[in-house]
Amino acid sequence: MNASQDGSAPGSVRPFYREWNKKIDSRIDPLGMFVPLAHAQLAWMLHPQELIEHLIGFSSDVMAVAEHATRRAVGMPSEDPIAPQPDDSRFSDPAWTDHASWDISKEWYLLVTRRIQDMLYQTPGQADNERRRAAFWWRKYLNSVAPTNFLWSNPAALRLAVETHGASARAGMKNFIDDVIAGDIRMTNPDDFKVGENLATTPGVVVARNRMLEVIRYAPTQPKLHTKPIVIVTPWINKFYVLDLTAKKSMVRYLLDQGFDVYITSWKNPDISMKDVRFEDYITEGVDFAVSTARTLSKADQVTAAGYCIGGTALSIYMAWATRQYPADKQPVACWTLLTTLVDFAEPGDIEVFIDEGSVAYLTESMKKKGILEGKEMASAFRLLRSNTLIWHYYVHGYLYGEKPPAFDVLFWNMDTTRMPAEMHSWYLKELYLHNRLIERDALSIAGQAIDLERIEQPLYAVGAEDDHIAPWRQTFRVMNLVRGPKRYVLSSSGHIFGIINPVVNPPKRTFRAEQAHRTDCADNWLANVESTPGSWWEDWVAWLAPQSGELVAAPEPGKLSKHRLGAAPGTYVLET
Repeated sequence: MNASQDGSAPGSVRPFYREWNKKIDSRIDPLGMFVPLAHAQLAWMLHPQELIEHLIGFSSDVMAVAEHATRRAVGMPSEDPIAPQPDDSRFSDPAWTDHASWDISKEWYLLVTRRIQDMLYQTPGQADNERRRAAFWWRKYLNSVAPTNFLWSNPAALRLAVETHGASARAGMKNFIDDVIAGDIRMTNPDDFKVGENLATTPGVVVARNRMLEVIRYAPTQPKLHTKPIVIVTPWINKFYVLDLTAKKSMVRYLLDQGFDVYITSWKNPDISMKDVRFEDYITEGVDFAVSTARTLSKADQVTAAGYCIGGTALSIYMAWATRQYPADKQPVACWTLLTTLVDFAEPGDIEVFIDEGSVAYLTESMKKKGILEGKEMASAFRLLRSNTLIWHYYVHGYLYGEKPPAFDVLFWNMDTTRMPAEMHSWYLKELYLHNRLIERDALSIAGQAIDLERIEQPLYAVGAEDDHIAPWRQTFRVMNLVRGPKRYVLSSSGHIFGIINPVVNPPKRTFRAEQAHRTDCADNWLANVESTPGSWWEDWVAWLAPQSGELVAAPEPGKLSKHRLGAAPGTYVLET
């Protein structure tokens, strides 16, 4: 008797059951909030020995906290048996340590939180992704009921209310009402910034436009430029100006000051009319259009290219597509750079909790009905990944302390969301995140070309960030194992945004590690052999990029640049809401 592909015998009910199980999950619990927790409870009931061992450990911790509470209650000194994590600022107010009652409530909360999390991560007989999901959603609940989130259990909020005679509480209520009207917990005041006035102010012109994007070419700041322009492929999940926030933080301006001819993509914010736009349209009408525009206007045979986040994933696919689309001696890109980019989605970081058959099926069905994925939906998912710092911090400071949202350019950019076309985003989730087909040879076809990363031979410079929870650096390192040609990997300090927005300052604020990488290297072995350097990796990148960008020639006159003008930078697409 022949077995079916999933290992069941012909006529078996197992495939039928699995299909119905997926449908039920996608309708009843599409985000996997409850089913993994139910599975975890059943797993512990089926493993009584392991459960007893954990309960004994829990009892030991309870006794330690009870002893600590008794000593503090009678005024005796006592070290906290459970300390907050180093990056947990919720209990930083001195009252949580100096006053016994607040200290005791903090310790009981940390005890319960820590023990439940540990048990969920160690659930016996359960798959790793199920454990992580159960722990993730339970952690979100525990974060929401932290004593710091309520006025009567937050000593700092109570003290402030008394000191200000209730003014902080009144201001907090006003902030709450303003947020209800805005439909979001605001991280910054949107009135403090305006794109084109105090953000994205580097001079330039829109030199090309189609239904997908505008291509911006920036005005030179140096008398001579490298002959090969650089084309920056930005993510369409957010707007491009994160790379041109202010003069001091602008990667665009830094490249201009180093003598590069800089082009950047500014993607259209899709509406329902673009519901059928495919991922390959972002490659052919997006990346290839931008590269062709830069080659034509600069009269260069080749460009250099850089891609950030999903823009880097698109650039990787474009590079593989170009190896088949163009002759070997006519490749349009001379060298390329990836910034916090995933090409191998086997371990995509915290976002994994939202990715399984059920949740993708649910999201795909939802997007088909609307034609798009709203920007706020995606922003909410990313904020949920770091709920303490991106949700509850602003809840506490805005509503309980009555503080006005800070004027912070990166937070404004983060709130300036974009939509996703249904067809493109569905393909992206299924083929890359769910099935991880980009690392398979010829498993994906883009505009008639089967793509294989292994065919890419151009020199590569790739950057990961130590604290990146969206594109974990060890996973970004995987591209070193998948493409040919010389490769240099850089590990920057900080996270997904500030690991990249890393201007050169004195004294240095951050550090980086940089060294050649080979196809046989693994991330941890590479890390063990590379020393940390204070400063910005931008300088290392320019030292790598300049020799591959052609000789220096006279920069075009301002009149020649404006000859192809369709409008001034930052263009019109970036202003669409």
